Amino acid sequence: MRVLVISDIHANFTALETVLADAGAVEETWCLGDLVGYGPDPNEVVEKVRGLPNLTCLLGNHDVAAIGKIPLESFNGDARRALEYHEKVLTKENMDFLLSLPSNLTVKGDASLVHGSPRDSVWEYILNALSARLNFGHFTTPWCMVGHSHLQCMFRLHPENERVTLESLKVNEAMTLKPRLIMNPGSVGQPRDRDPRAAYAIYDTEEKKWEPRRVKYDIPAVQKRIREAKLPEKHAVRLVEGW
Repeated sequence: MRVLVISDIHANFTALETVLADAGAVEETWCLGDLVGYGPDPNEVVEKVRGLPNLTCLLGNHDVAAIGKIPLESFNGDARRALEYHEKVLTKENMDFLLSLPSNLTVKGDASLVHGSPRDSVWEYILNALSARLNFGHFTTPWCMVGHSHLQCMFRLHPENERVTLESLKVNEAMTLKPRLIMNPGSVGQPRDRDPRAAYAIYDTEEKKWEPRRVKYDIPAVQKRIREAKLPEKHAVRLVEGW
């Protein structure tokens, strides 16, 4: 089965549409959270995602805040301003969809799915080998797919010595998966690994393959909508360089 794995769309509808077109036909879509936050298009993104067939979708920390289950004061000033805007403009139908989603770790076959980390599904970032090492004991499947950090990456636990390494990835090149792994498809709408292209992954459940992908999208169009919505300028500027 060919699965589209996406995360951290952050109300960037242009990036989402480009990713969906680039991915082509898939049997399922797994979304690891943060549909809203930062960007100008919360309703368009939620409507598109909730209409995807065979969808599994989790809440991210920005989604949880948008539905009132995390205080907005938990976020920095710019992120809070965007969330306040999203709270005002999200339709009841889209808010109800977000309210229906789980935030806890979800198992799909060989994969555990979570937004933040296996031991803290909403808040913890897996940014390096140490934080990855602390999380391998908190899921039982061969691999775990996480979002939240906006970094397209993969960590491997070597069972012979319990060492954790950051694996080298080649964009648009499928790799065969071996236990045990934590992998992040990267951010669709706001990459932070100095590559501004939208990031996602294709997962083949039968061949056990993972293909990290990147695709260019119309960043100036998104920047224009950010400014028209009077959202923080930082959210427009950072898209160009991927930080």
